[in-house]
Amino acid sequence: MQTPIILDLPAGEHYICLCGKSNNAPFCDGSHQGSGHHPRHVILEFSGRVAICSCLKSESPPLCDGSHEG
Repeated sequence: MQTPIILDLPAGEHYICLCGKSNNAPFCDGSHQGSGHHPRHVILEFSGRVAICSCLKSESPPLCDGSHEG
């Protein structure tokens, strides 16, 4: 079972790696090129702790909604 990626992030735009190839994990560095994978794009109005979906089942991506448990 995949679990969410828990991050404390500042407000702003972020790209979260889901391919597992980034040298800057959990952030995307472009290593996914040609793999068919794409990073999760996250825009936060306020800084804080977030749970990013890594199972691709969330109905509210890029945030985790607990769908990985079902």
